Amino acid sequence: MTITNGYCTLAELKAVLRISDTVDDAMLSERIDEASRSIDDYCDRRFYADTSLSARVFTSQSGSYIMVDDISTATGLIVKTDTGADGTYATTLSAADIQTLPLNAIAKNLPITRIQATGQGSFPTRTAIAPIQVTAKWGWPIIPQPVRSACILMAGRLVKRGDSLLGVAGFGDLGAISVRPIDPDVARMLAPYTLISLA
Repeated sequence: MTITNGYCTLAELKAVLRISDTVDDAMLSERIDEASRSIDDYCDRRFYADTSLSARVFTSQSGSYIMVDDISTATGLIVKTDTGADGTYATTLSAADIQTLPLNAIAKNLPITRIQATGQGSFPTRTAIAPIQVTAKWGWPIIPQPVRSACILMAGRLVKRGDSLLGVAGFGDLGAISVRPIDPDVARMLAPYTLISLA
């Protein structure tokens, strides 16, 4: 099985689990995919970058800027507005009309999350129809190392979960040791990357 947009590699997971053979490669790849998508759900965003451009629509409350989904690169970025309220995005803003934010985001391996209108320009603020269309490559420039580490931990935990189907990982002096739904270390590593924390 091929890993699809995984946040760690098969080799990284096998190294942590000290597995040298290839017998369980398909199962391990599935666990990496599961862990990666769980991270997407937990953080309410995804960390892999699209390979092609696609369009999404947005609204603006202030007229001076729009909040956008994570954009992995400014290359190919196109911003259009529907000034006629007819569902067509006929006005294309030039590079001089917009500023991507945060400043220097891509250089810092962070995504673009806002687009500001510059000069005398502004974004339409109608809310009945999303008046702004952004075409971009969505996602993050690179997978952050804490996200990669969290994926390894989660995938490894999913592998071990097969040995504790009833939710018991073993027994200690105080009785059964339960399996927690979210590993505290994973939660700690992902906390700075959850969408609510960066809003």
